[in-house]
Amino acid sequence: MLPWAIAQLGWIAGPALILCFSFVNLYISVILVDCYRTGDPINGKRNHTYMDAVRSNLGGTKAVASGIVQYVYLYALLVYQTLDASKSMKAIKQSNCFHKTGDEGACHVSSNLYILMFGIIQIICSQLPNFEDIWWLSILATIMSFTYSSIGIGLGIAKVAENRKIQGSLTGISIGEVTRAQKTWTILEALEVIGVSNFYSVILIEIQDTIRSPPSEAKTMKKANLYSVIVLTLLYMLCGCLGYAAFGDESRANLITDLSFHHPFWLLNIANAAIVVETIGTYQVYCQPLFAFIEKRTAKRWPQSKLITKTIKLPNKGSHPYKLNLFRLVERAVVVLLATITAMLALPFYDHAVGFFSALSFCILSVYIPIEMYIAQKRIPRWSTKWICLQTVSLAGLIVSIASAIGSIAYTVIQLKDYKPFSSSND
Repeated sequence: MLPWAIAQLGWIAGPALILCFSFVNLYISVILVDCYRTGDPINGKRNHTYMDAVRSNLGGTKAVASGIVQYVYLYALLVYQTLDASKSMKAIKQSNCFHKTGDEGACHVSSNLYILMFGIIQIICSQLPNFEDIWWLSILATIMSFTYSSIGIGLGIAKVAENRKIQGSLTGISIGEVTRAQKTWTILEALEVIGVSNFYSVILIEIQDTIRSPPSEAKTMKKANLYSVIVLTLLYMLCGCLGYAAFGDESRANLITDLSFHHPFWLLNIANAAIVVETIGTYQVYCQPLFAFIEKRTAKRWPQSKLITKTIKLPNKGSHPYKLNLFRLVERAVVVLLATITAMLALPFYDHAVGFFSALSFCILSVYIPIEMYIAQKRIPRWSTKWICLQTVSLAGLIVSIASAIGSIAYTVIQLKDYKPFSSSND
């Protein structure tokens, strides 16, 4: 959605905001990494989850509040990932149909079949026990991300060369093409899109917990954060700017799926297939903390229950036996099934609903809480220069989040007027 976001903001504000949010993300991630251990940064107590880190530094009340926001947001992301994958799967089917029949109208298909297919795949993948067991899936997802990003960049360069000019304007879509109110809402929505594209602190502590020392987890994670932010920022700038340069004000939310009827359709099919595979991996990254929370809480609540604790060892040739936990099997299948059913409601406004949750989560989990934990851990005096600077960053995050949430709510209200549950018309 980055080309669309830049189209709303223009050549000046769009790229500038990508760089600004990247810097903020890097700065906050460094702060959050230091909160992984309580006390001594090397030998202090480990905080295995985001909630644990908040509880150790800020107390139980804020830990519960942040946990609610984190897990609701993670569930919303599962639904969003399901919808994203189904759109790409549907785009491949429609593209192949169109190039056989030549009739776009005859190629309409419902997304529900593809949503269900993706849900079945995730029920199987979700039986991988934890973060450490999905490392190969994360690597595959990263490769696929580079694959479709490279295709998008290449197509953008080709389109610019074909046009023989750079599309777009300094201030984005002008008033006249859209109303003043529409311009306002789309700018606010673009803020959310760019901000969330750099937002991964919601699972940073859980990822850091998979790192073994020495060297210290913080040192390794800071280096990884630096490299990842640099690479992601470069990709975002290339994808967003080249997409806007190629299509200007007509840039759409997803150029890969929206352009699947155009040549070269086989290359776009490869890009959409890469999106599907990448989404399978990112889905697992988002759902593992949610699974771990449910399983940890139930085991603590009913420690003597055989239904929850009983494990069956299944033979695994050439490796250790696979430990099948019946509760985990059912619980994870139910969570994925609920996310799949939610996606099948065919909510036309779900992108914007996720935008609202993203804005809320960004403010709380990616700005306010990390800064408060850092202040408490480092015992930074109130009204000192450093304290004022940190609170200024927190206030700026709050303002951006409120603005983004308003834009998402406005779009949701508009699209609710034509909403029909489980309707293929919304596909």
